[in-house]
Amino acid sequence: MIPSTLRQAAQDANGVLLAEGSGDHLLTAVTIDSRSIDGGELFVAIPGERVNGHDYAKAALDSGAGAVLIDDVERALATGADPSRLIHVASTQDSLGLLAKANLVRVRERGNPLVVGVTGSVGKTTTKDLLATILSSRGPIIAPPGSFNNELGLPLTVLRADENTATLVLEMGADRIGNLEHLTTIAPLDIGVVLAVARAHLGEFGGIENVARAKSELVAGIRPHGTAILNADDHRVAAMAAMADTVVTFSRNGNGDVYASDISLTDEGKPTFTLHSGDETARVDLGLVGEHHVANALAAATVGLVAGLPIDQIAASMANLGAASPHRMDVWRAGRLTVIDDSYNANPDSMRAGLDALSRMANGGPSLAVLGAMLELGEDSDREHRAIGESMAALGIDRLMSISAPALAEGARRVGVETIELESIDDAWHVLRDEELTGTILLKGSNGSRIWQLADRLKEDLC
Repeated sequence: MIPSTLRQAAQDANGVLLAEGSGDHLLTAVTIDSRSIDGGELFVAIPGERVNGHDYAKAALDSGAGAVLIDDVERALATGADPSRLIHVASTQDSLGLLAKANLVRVRERGNPLVVGVTGSVGKTTTKDLLATILSSRGPIIAPPGSFNNELGLPLTVLRADENTATLVLEMGADRIGNLEHLTTIAPLDIGVVLAVARAHLGEFGGIENVARAKSELVAGIRPHGTAILNADDHRVAAMAAMADTVVTFSRNGNGDVYASDISLTDEGKPTFTLHSGDETARVDLGLVGEHHVANALAAATVGLVAGLPIDQIAASMANLGAASPHRMDVWRAGRLTVIDDSYNANPDSMRAGLDALSRMANGGPSLAVLGAMLELGEDSDREHRAIGESMAALGIDRLMSISAPALAEGARRVGVETIELESIDDAWHVLRDEELTGTILLKGSNGSRIWQLADRLKEDLC
């Protein structure tokens, strides 16, 4: 963050200081977690479902925070917080975005950072991690940990940038129309990447065409003379080219400006391929598991090429990245068991990719899919779950452990896959704990299905 005074922060946030006396105090960072305060931060009090940040206003100041951003004056003052260090705004969440927007303006005034944003129904976090690896050679880089891709996470990432930042990589998520328009208003992009339009959040969006419309907001949020990087293999994404001044496409099928050929998988399920850009080629040996990561790697490589990096350097850097974010195709082994932990989230397309990886890595040996529900699919939910279950026999997957996903279990049984149907994570844990586990296991489900908790228990128990 470019340091600013309380008075300047109040102005940036469209707020007012509750009392005079500390307006010239310097703020050096922004946080929404009072436990992370080291000294000099602006603590933004976010009212949450379980915890309200306003209740920690005085504690944050006592821990060293320079000021607290509030929208509930009475609740913050009730803690005994000094009013001269309280900035009152209409909405702390909205003002967090305004603070980030103002910070990026100052960063661009003092330097020339490359601001890259990536969205898509699948692959955002992996592509973000690849971008952070590839673009680190440009100099100091800011990229979000995990999936900081919403109205809170993105501003907090932008607020980490300062005058020394060479590259700012942003993951941008959307679960309704208007999300990406809002996020790109906070951080207008130099390069915007759209990976795919898939069947995620269908219940929220009301259909696949609305998903496409929402993702296209990222292209609309690219600055003049910026570049849109689009997936030529997805016709809905490719159609977004009409919205951009400059477009570079990528394709795993040979149809883009940057494309892959000679795709194969190692025995560990890691893709290798030849990367093409014009007359240049380079061999890529990904450190990631799963053939579906070829498209993510191509998208990230295309950003690197647009940023002026040599193709050989790009290819080499991608070999060094494994599962950088938790619960995303994290492969680990214990004795005769191989675990594929892809439990962070799921939609029909990513579920099929995970099952394909399980099939390939099992290579005819014992295979077990531990799957939770795919959430937010609306009226398509049962049909999509049954279709996933019915696909498992063709992939040669031996068994399914279905957790709170009856339509998934129904589809698997219909095609003769041995199925265990359970109601809770605890039930699944008791079954797994009592088995002598061998072969290959996939753990996957939407974040709200909490399969990641089961993955954590299993790793703690076996490693």
